[in-house]
Amino acid sequence: MKILPLAAELNASLEKEAPAVLEMLSDLGRRLYFPKGIISQSAEAKAKAHRFNATIGIATEKGGPMHLASLQRYFQLEPKDLYPYAPTGGRQDLRDAWREKQLRENPRMRGKALGLPIVTAALTHGLGLASELFVNPGDRVLLADKLWGNYRLTFEVRQGGVIETFPLFDGPRFHRAAFAAKLEELAAREKKAIVLLNFPNNPTGFTPSRADADAIAQAVLAAAEKGLRQVVLCDDAYFGLFYDEECLPESIFGYLAGLHPNVLAVKLDGATKEEFAWGFRVGFITFGAAGKGSLDAVHAALEKKTIGAIRGGISSSPHPSQTVVLKALRSPTFEAERAEKKEVLRARAARVHEVLGKKEYEEAWTPYPFNSGYFMCVRLKGVDAEKLRVHLLERYQTGVIATDPADIRIAFSCLEVEQIEEVFDTMYRAWRELAGR
Repeated sequence: MKILPLAAELNASLEKEAPAVLEMLSDLGRRLYFPKGIISQSAEAKAKAHRFNATIGIATEKGGPMHLASLQRYFQLEPKDLYPYAPTGGRQDLRDAWREKQLRENPRMRGKALGLPIVTAALTHGLGLASELFVNPGDRVLLADKLWGNYRLTFEVRQGGVIETFPLFDGPRFHRAAFAAKLEELAAREKKAIVLLNFPNNPTGFTPSRADADAIAQAVLAAAEKGLRQVVLCDDAYFGLFYDEECLPESIFGYLAGLHPNVLAVKLDGATKEEFAWGFRVGFITFGAAGKGSLDAVHAALEKKTIGAIRGGISSSPHPSQTVVLKALRSPTFEAERAEKKEVLRARAARVHEVLGKKEYEEAWTPYPFNSGYFMCVRLKGVDAEKLRVHLLERYQTGVIATDPADIRIAFSCLEVEQIEEVFDTMYRAWRELAGR
């Protein structure tokens, strides 16, 4: 398919400054660009058309956006922060504020050349954009064997990628050797791979240690030095919800950004879990390239391709939720409120650990390691997970998730501390019934 001039211009910039990044792009990624059409012309008019502005397709009256009183009565926000379209890449002030937050919470990101976060309609949209930009049919996508099922829709079903996995656990720890071996194997037979790291992990609620993060970065670097071009996606959906001292207390993105010209790190985060604002659908995608050329030019080209994909898909993310997230970030009580909620979840996780110490449970399941996030998983013994899930639902009105034939995921995030023991006792009772004990 023909590559239009604006896309060709971006591709030429990447070829000059970071040729490996150009090679990482999918066919669609190469074709993408941000058009110099209504959006860009309207942006110019907003800056200069101080007398009359007859560009963008909204209705105005009395110098502001036209709106209905039946909508406005539910908001204390100014109409200008609600009703107009947000910029395709998101509100500039929100993007700046999120970058400040990222640098505050992730020391290893500081001092590195990074793209500015681009607003997405939450993390799933960000993952979808990454798949459009980088995944061609047949491209290998490396994931831990404990994975969020929606990755299959995003990378395999929609884009034709091929998911390959490595074992997440080596006993109670991250399986460094398996991860390194899988990357070495990919480097021997592929020119490119998409590597997806999801910590805290969904479904297990596991985050590796600082030493694990160093080992992961070294494995990625070793594969890069052998010529494997890697787009490393850091799915940080549950970022910040770390419950013990062993957890890496920041995103692994900081270990990977700027690592090697054959590595493009991509951070996916957002307000969804970090601000407990699931329905707001505010996420971010951030690029961290490496190389000897102008990384500012590389990140600018990737930004234009990304916002081109947004423009061609959803046009822009919702404005009201962006405004509210920005105001929350600027609130003097924001950090204290987040810390309070984190402590609630930490207490629930601690109670799960305590309850799982019951001796009788040992015949029914083995818990996987967990130290963060919303979830934990158990591996059942002798009973099919789907049968147990249905039995719990129909006989005990208790809902859990069967993630594969042997694994059950429990979201302790939505259980009060005093409910946790009863949930596991109920699950044990149901297991005994199915096991014929």
